Amino acid sequence: MSKSLGAPEVAIVLAAGEGTRMKSQTPKVLHFISGKTILDHVLTQVNKLNPGELRVVVGAGREAVEPHVKQIAPSAVPIFQAERNGTGHAVQLALADLSASGTVLICAGDTPLLRSETLSEFITAHKEAKNIASVLTAELPDPTGYGRIVRDEKGEIVAIVEEREAPEEIKLIDEINTGVYLFDIASLRSSVAKLKADNSQGELYLTDVIADIKAAGGKAAAILSNDYSETLGINDRSQLAECAAIMRDRINYEHMLNGVEIIDPTTTWIDSTVKIAADATIFPESWLAGTTTVGANSIIGPRTTLMNVNVAAGASVIESNCVDCEIGAGAKVGPYSYLRAGTLLGEGAKAGAYVEIKNSKIGEGTKVPHLSYVGDAEIGSGSNIGAATVFVNYDGVEKHKTKIGNEVRIGSDTMLVAPVSIGDGAYTAAGSVITDDVPAGAMGVARSKQRNILGWVLRKRSGTKSAQAAKAAGANESSEQGS
Repeated sequence: MSKSLGAPEVAIVLAAGEGTRMKSQTPKVLHFISGKTILDHVLTQVNKLNPGELRVVVGAGREAVEPHVKQIAPSAVPIFQAERNGTGHAVQLALADLSASGTVLICAGDTPLLRSETLSEFITAHKEAKNIASVLTAELPDPTGYGRIVRDEKGEIVAIVEEREAPEEIKLIDEINTGVYLFDIASLRSSVAKLKADNSQGELYLTDVIADIKAAGGKAAAILSNDYSETLGINDRSQLAECAAIMRDRINYEHMLNGVEIIDPTTTWIDSTVKIAADATIFPESWLAGTTTVGANSIIGPRTTLMNVNVAAGASVIESNCVDCEIGAGAKVGPYSYLRAGTLLGEGAKAGAYVEIKNSKIGEGTKVPHLSYVGDAEIGSGSNIGAATVFVNYDGVEKHKTKIGNEVRIGSDTMLVAPVSIGDGAYTAAGSVITDDVPAGAMGVARSKQRNILGWVLRKRSGTKSAQAAKAAGANESSEQGS
């Protein structure tokens, strides 16, 4: 098709439906697909056309939908449909105080797969043909539930018949109404005023406008879409999942075209808001969500969740869960790590197996290799946190901070009871409970002196296999104590 002939003067998005088949307390258009609501996807694509005015008809869940519309499309004018009397009634309300002339685009708020490129081609075809009315159609493998496009022997549209009103021969037609229309505003205003609710639903059908325009001598056309999947609407959870899978494949395809290696696209879910540099590799069963960014040559997964995470170039995050944090260049995370909000993992740093870090800054090259909890801490560069170290940050009422300097060595099984500071180059002895500051270069030792009670097993656990082994090794029941 040729280049677009211009933006519509008005765009109307119909988002007032009850969505009862979703069986949800959340309005249908506010359910999420690939990190954005269904309605957000629709409005994003419509806004790319730069319509002169955008109107969104809201109804069910108005108290939630209207603020969302204002958030994602501040210039949009919400129109409240108090009684849901059909699509024709919704358009009547949207046109009521509209002074604009020209072309109006109308589409449904539950078609998140629709692309602006397709809409632009639709507008171009409509204007080139000088139509008064155009409807975007699609040929579906299973047209059940959709209005059918009835054409005459010349292939021109005669009417749109809703399935509930259609006789069996009409139901055999596989060309359906996608709910996307273009109208001359003046002609539409005249036709919608004539609509009657003489149907099984007792509603005003916008689809009846096509026949009225043709009867008045206006030129109407059905324009077939090149990709039926773009026009799929959502009425229930099954269709939500179907559209989500199509969106997943579309997003993954674009990333792969841009140089991202996705090992198994069918098990990799990437939100539409995520940015990934070329030469990053995503392994199976990973989910990248929110405002996540991934740098070049990074490795993500398998089985990894990133929510609002910045991963710098060359980092690796394996079998881990990370939320609202930053991972520096060349840093290593996992397996089985949990990086929580406020974590800043420095360049070349490591959060190893079964490590949890929260609201902490980990310096360049510092390692937290395994089995540790780091909370509300600031750690310098080149330090090493031994296995099973716990930053005791909570006193039961408030959180407190721990500060660790550069090139510090924290011994395994150390408890750091905040607030406490460990100076540059200092050590702590394994098994210590550190409650006081450790100066630079010092060794912090906080444990009692070891005692060996000789003969204890032979006296207290006689007859056991342990006693047998001890006796064979030369132990006796002497009560002498040593250290």
